[in-house]
Amino acid sequence: MAEVGVLGAGSWGTALSVLLHDNGHHVTVWSIDENEVKMLSEKREHELKLPGVKIPDDMIITGDLETAVRNKDFLVLAVPSPFTRSTARKMRPFVEKDQIIVDVAKGIEESTLMTLSEQIRQEIPQADVAVLSGPSHAEEVGRRLPTTCVVGAKSRKTAEYLQSAFISPVFRVYISPDILGIELGGSLKNVIALAAGIADGLGYGDNTKAALITRGIAEISRLGVKMGGRIESFTGLTGIGDLIVTCASVHSRNRRAGYLIGQGKSVLEAMDEVKMVVEGVYSAKAAARLAEKYDVSMPIVEEVNRVLFEGKSPAEAVDDLMLRESRSENMALKWETE
Repeated sequence: MAEVGVLGAGSWGTALSVLLHDNGHHVTVWSIDENEVKMLSEKREHELKLPGVKIPDDMIITGDLETAVRNKDFLVLAVPSPFTRSTARKMRPFVEKDQIIVDVAKGIEESTLMTLSEQIRQEIPQADVAVLSGPSHAEEVGRRLPTTCVVGAKSRKTAEYLQSAFISPVFRVYISPDILGIELGGSLKNVIALAAGIADGLGYGDNTKAALITRGIAEISRLGVKMGGRIESFTGLTGIGDLIVTCASVHSRNRRAGYLIGQGKSVLEAMDEVKMVVEGVYSAKAAARLAEKYDVSMPIVEEVNRVLFEGKSPAEAVDDLMLRESRSENMALKWETE
């Protein structure tokens, strides 16, 4: 049994806390929000973000960061990506040398183009930083529906330790050394999911969704491999797997926000209605800047940015995607005769 601190008590942090408790670990959950701490402590349920999932009575809920971090075998960092750096900075004084921190959020910092694990390492250089990602909506993990994820870490020892801590009859965990590929897949798919939601909001069909998913993973893979990620990650659970579920699921906040935008709402109106952090909105500009930096074609990402931040109509963005210059599906394939 491990002593675990979970930082962030939203839907994903709560779901993982319950999973880890089910696995026999002693879990302490931290939230910066006093009202959230009070609700979780008294109601033993996150009524706003994960209704129906009961929080065990012996799970500790606290608003004190030091209590959640000190003397823990590993930490789960589950705050929304815009708050990863600031939370890590606050954690630093309490983190011991080589203490494991597994980040479970997904995003890229717009100002630095750093992944979340890179931000954590910069703020807490003494930590052993890992990631957990895959097609895993909190609503289903909380209900104990079968789910599969991947742990990425620098050392096999750390990866296998976290694998054994998280794995259960309803939560299968694979391991990988490709932290960068895992994070890029998890971050960039949120931008493609916004496009999928926009298409749904416009009333387009399954053909459109399939095209966005397929061409979306092509864009993600082109950039990811150019940056040093492995193609195996983008064709696996943390690439195409996570992209499929985020583009198609009713639980996807990114797809939901895109749907509302496709129906005519502004970005702010859509985010307000979703009532949770829409990671894709925060990663979209970073994705476009990375595409420019690494000279990679990402037309879906470009059009999403134009809709989000330049006032372009969603219908016009789809038209421009469809009417782009004709090309081969895969430039690496060679013709027998030219």
